[in-house]
Amino acid sequence: MKAAVVGIAGPALLPEEAALFRAFPPAGVILFGRNIAEPAQLARLMADLRAVLPAHAVFMVDQEGGRVARLRPPYWRAHPRARTLGHLFDSNPRAGLRVAWLTGALIGADCAEAGFTVTAAPVLDLSVPDAHDVIGDRALAEDPVVIARLARAVAAGIGAAGIQPVGKHAPGHGRARVDSHLSLPRVETNDLAADIRPFALNSDLPWMMTAHIVFPALDPILPVTLSPRAIGGTIRGHIGFKGVLVTDDLAMKALDGRPADLAQQAIAAGCDIALYCSGELAPTEAVLRQVPVVSPAGAERLATARAGAARRRLSMNPALLAAEREWLGA
Repeated sequence: MKAAVVGIAGPALLPEEAALFRAFPPAGVILFGRNIAEPAQLARLMADLRAVLPAHAVFMVDQEGGRVARLRPPYWRAHPRARTLGHLFDSNPRAGLRVAWLTGALIGADCAEAGFTVTAAPVLDLSVPDAHDVIGDRALAEDPVVIARLARAVAAGIGAAGIQPVGKHAPGHGRARVDSHLSLPRVETNDLAADIRPFALNSDLPWMMTAHIVFPALDPILPVTLSPRAIGGTIRGHIGFKGVLVTDDLAMKALDGRPADLAQQAIAAGCDIALYCSGELAPTEAVLRQVPVVSPAGAERLATARAGAARRRLSMNPALLAAEREWLGA
């Protein structure tokens, strides 16, 4: 099984994609809006993917709530943006934490019903007023401890649905002044204590995602995703994260180079999984050909994340949870 989670082109699995996945099995797939039309179509796609992917393959979706949601009305629930949870916490901390848990549980329930196993949430980045709005209202708050508490509640709710949450974007994307989808941010501050704290306080999450950002205080040249110093010294070291470390999308323009080379470099730097989302067949094939197989340590982390999700799963009634969330004002 190759150390990559990859995207596909459209709402149906193409024969050439199926052949590629049989020849070079990825660790999993990630689906986007282009892949999801309605529940029956998604169920067919999931079945076709399960038929060609390895046992225990990851089925990932970027489902944060707010503006980052791939499962959308009218077939799936709308969920509040992260900043709404922060505003509620500001006025009523107990209600804010409860709504955060309920939102995580409802996101998780939607994902589980659709057949996903991992969702790329919660966001642990700071809300920084003068930064680029690529994070913006996706951030829970400005205070790192409030972020940590709310993110833990969201992640616990996701886990209660049997889904594995992903904390992102380590060690913090909130200060970036450019969008890493379009260019490489560089954050010059030497004091990253506030940025790192929400991640350190949630270091027991099963997954985290790296930031495509250069922090000269951590590595003067390489972005975190490609930096052994930043991954080993900060994410694994200072933060103390021991779970599955996945890159942000290697198709983003923050990174220069062939996606296959970037994937190989990210794994060598200490990531467990390279994420390549474009759905374009040729570069996806190159990634899967070139990236190494999942390391023994990575395989153990993936197994631990799966086992944790099974252990944390609760019996829930989503309709009642949604009614409670509405009653609480979110």
